[in-house]
Amino acid sequence: LTLGFLTMVMVGALMQMLPVLAGSPLRRPRAVAAAVHVLLVIGTLALAASFFVPAAALRYSALAALGVGLAVFVVAAGASLLRAQSNPSVAAMRLALAGLAVTVVLGLLLGSVQARAFLGLPLMVTDTHLVWGLVGWVALLVIGVAYQVVPMFQLTRAYPPWMRRWLVPTAFGALLLWTAASSATTTFPVWLAQTAAAVMAAALATFAIVTVWLQTTRKRRLPDAAVRFWLLSMVSLLGSVTLWAVQATGVAEDARLGLLAAAWMIVGFAGSVIQGMLYKIVPFLAWLHLQARGESAALPNVKEFLPDSRTLPHGWLHAAAVGLFAPAAFAPRPWLYPAALTLLVSFLWLGGNLVSAALRYRRVLRANV
Repeated sequence: LTLGFLTMVMVGALMQMLPVLAGSPLRRPRAVAAAVHVLLVIGTLALAASFFVPAAALRYSALAALGVGLAVFVVAAGASLLRAQSNPSVAAMRLALAGLAVTVVLGLLLGSVQARAFLGLPLMVTDTHLVWGLVGWVALLVIGVAYQVVPMFQLTRAYPPWMRRWLVPTAFGALLLWTAASSATTTFPVWLAQTAAAVMAAALATFAIVTVWLQTTRKRRLPDAAVRFWLLSMVSLLGSVTLWAVQATGVAEDARLGLLAAAWMIVGFAGSVIQGMLYKIVPFLAWLHLQARGESAALPNVKEFLPDSRTLPHGWLHAAAVGLFAPAAFAPRPWLYPAALTLLVSFLWLGGNLVSAALRYRRVLRANV
């Protein structure tokens, strides 16, 4: 889920947004995109297979493909961002890319230890890998992109200047402090790690609350699937960081709270916002490419590639899946399978919608041959 869906979409989206938001496209983008895509596909499939076939060679092949593929992307995107003129979105992308690099290093370390059938690294290292991936990479990139796309696509006011300037650096600094204070090799007091966790949670909660407030100021109030997915994403983010802060600060210690926080963060926050963006970006890119080719046949408008009749019901279905995570975390015997089945249907619905948009694009192309 994190590699095959979240990472692939985010990497592809960042490649598209670097020329637009940063004014600095990748050099040799087709070659970079092809190499990264192939390696991520191979690495993700091999890693998934290694969970069923515990062969060290399979696991190392997966780690090699994922490590090289993501390293190519980090270097290529990093070079592009270094050339870009700094603004709040670019600054957030730079820190998010650093977060991805740390996540990859920790993931490779954990994966190689498991492949050698060792006992594994301390739980703290696993938690650190998870937090760097979900906060340092996913959340910071979403925040940086949101500064531009939420006002643009959802017709809202701009994010407050103080937020664009300070929120991401504050969250990243708190993440660094939490990592240092949580390390088993340091002698930092416990309260320092708890404070850093609280600051991270407060920063992400602030982003969620401000985004929801901005959505209430929309100039266009017609039903929109992307807006609903963003709203679900922000509500999930608030729930996730609240549960994580409660556990990280020692207010309550229950493994089920951490499980639910991770599920809401991965599927509720990241998964929802990505689906909302796909429902905006895919039809727009299809329409843009057809227009750029100067097609003579009647060109569908953006909405016709993915009409509301297909996207609006999907938002309710995905919200039901995210909601079912709560009872499934605390009472898995009766609730786990309904939650899993609902999530499966939700992703099948997404896949069907994206395929239908691609087929509509190809039909228009064939009509002009």
